[in-house]
Amino acid sequence: MPSFDIVSQVNSMEIENAVNQAKKELATRFDFKDSGAEIVLSKDEIQLKAGDAFKMRQLSELVVGRLAKRGISLKNVDQGEADLSPLGHARQTIKIKQGIDGAAAKEISQFIRQQGFKVTAAIQGAEIRVTGKSRDDLQAVIAAVKGGDWPVAVSFVNFRE
Repeated sequence: MPSFDIVSQVNSMEIENAVNQAKKELATRFDFKDSGAEIVLSKDEIQLKAGDAFKMRQLSELVVGRLAKRGISLKNVDQGEADLSPLGHARQTIKIKQGIDGAAAKEISQFIRQQGFKVTAAIQGAEIRVTGKSRDDLQAVIAAVKGGDWPVAVSFVNFRE
């Protein structure tokens, strides 16, 4: 039976490229010179450090802007609140969400069922598998899901005959 998967994935190379571009801009900007600001990328999060709240806000806008320019959906970017120390130093963590969480997966699968397509949608971990007898039905589901507004960015993979 033909099938495909609905997933929410962010390309890790694009995240790395965006962070490297932000680091280069940070090194060349005059307003960040000798401020101690830094950007650190770990697996699925970006840690920002700055001298004060104003520089933290600028640094956060810089990194998020670079992520957006690299084609990473801001629905998959979770900016935490900036932590300010009594000495004035600021820290912030930006998390990159991978996969579809349970509530969003349930919302998408219910939407597919309500549309009356002759397909079945099954939640499998962080993805949704949609199977049907006809390719046309599956393509109609893809078009309908693309047109919806979801809490995460969705993409479609593993289209099988």
